[in-house]
Amino acid sequence: MLPLLLIIIFVHFFTSAIAANTIRFPKPENRDTVQVFKAIKWQFQTRGKIFSTPAIANGIVYIGSEDSSLYAIDQSSGKLKWKFNAKGKINSSATVFNNTVFFGSYDGYYYALNAENGRAAWKFQTGGEKHIGAKGLWTMKPNSLYMDDPFDFFLSSPAIDSVNGNVCFGSSDGNVYALSARKGTMSWKQTTQGPIHATPLLHNGVIYIGSWDFNLYAINANNGSVKWKFKTNEQPTYHILEGIQAAPVADDSLIYFGARDAFFYALNANTGTLVWKFNAGGSWVVASANLKDNAVFFSTSDSYSFIAVNKQTGKELYRIKANGYIYNKSAIANKIAYFGDFTGQLFAIDIASGKQLDVFAFDTRKTNAQKVLKNNNLDFSYAAEGKDLMYYQTSVEAMNRLYTLGSIVSSSVIVNNVLYVGSADGNLYAVELGTE
Repeated sequence: MLPLLLIIIFVHFFTSAIAANTIRFPKPENRDTVQVFKAIKWQFQTRGKIFSTPAIANGIVYIGSEDSSLYAIDQSSGKLKWKFNAKGKINSSATVFNNTVFFGSYDGYYYALNAENGRAAWKFQTGGEKHIGAKGLWTMKPNSLYMDDPFDFFLSSPAIDSVNGNVCFGSSDGNVYALSARKGTMSWKQTTQGPIHATPLLHNGVIYIGSWDFNLYAINANNGSVKWKFKTNEQPTYHILEGIQAAPVADDSLIYFGARDAFFYALNANTGTLVWKFNAGGSWVVASANLKDNAVFFSTSDSYSFIAVNKQTGKELYRIKANGYIYNKSAIANKIAYFGDFTGQLFAIDIASGKQLDVFAFDTRKTNAQKVLKNNNLDFSYAAEGKDLMYYQTSVEAMNRLYTLGSIVSSSVIVNNVLYVGSADGNLYAVELGTE
């Protein structure tokens, strides 16, 4: 029997030959007029990797960085308006409501700041924020060493319950919290059996949120009582691999979400019963999905795929293969989906046909791709430079080499034909979109 680590490497670190044979690769579609990447309008450099997604309100872009700062940047010029220093990495995306910016940090606090000047209105201490991890993670050596999961990128981002005046989020302490948005006092909390790094969805008075205990919870937004919970596939051998990182999305009476068990689910929003599930072929579904017309769009990790399925039946419509893991939600504008991959590229896909329209790379990828990628594709063993993958330090070093590509984990936001996205190279980019 193969050692567990080798099985995991096969499942997650490499694109299997089977997957390569089943994925279709549509060629770019020739059109007279398409939405394409034109040029970088501006870029703003932080001092840490950016995994969070930009929030834009009143002409300001708010973004957190692993340098422990939350930045407010002028949307037009890319100039700094103010920054707030926390005491831990900011891997939670900001949410703006009533001139207040809400976000969480690895220092264990969730913050509320004045959106105009960055002054703290309040902060709330959770039971602590941490990466998922274990001693001897995935049987790596040394087995006595506690190892952070290198693919656990996010903290839960706040969602606003405007009816009750609450800000809601999950925590690594296993709780879902609802706080007064104005005062920061706790309205209620609900406990799960695992850390929560997923962002909640508020839909028709119910909060839907995933936990690392394998369950998606439906929680009454008024009082925090559990309406129902749905358990995804649990495989005890791979326990530390499992969990739900993606925020659900809703459409009428259905809730859609993916999980690390390599399935994408559609549930009845009222009862939590399964309507359909899609087998992602052993590949994690970490990013949130997007809905448009009659389709739901989601992406995968090790099969590098952007997939469209019928939202009523789960039947696959098409898929596009990128060059590396996809951990971000697509942004859809003018019938085009935009997303990034771990090799530092942005893609533009025609959502009706599944045709790839354009690809765009930042300078960090252009500079380092030849040294880090194998035939322009992510290959973890190649990035590890042939070192022993049984050792955790090898994985850390390989990830650091991949980050030199400017990996795109942040989701994109599009406003007025400009795409805003963060990168592991520490930059927030504003990319102009135009017609050709």
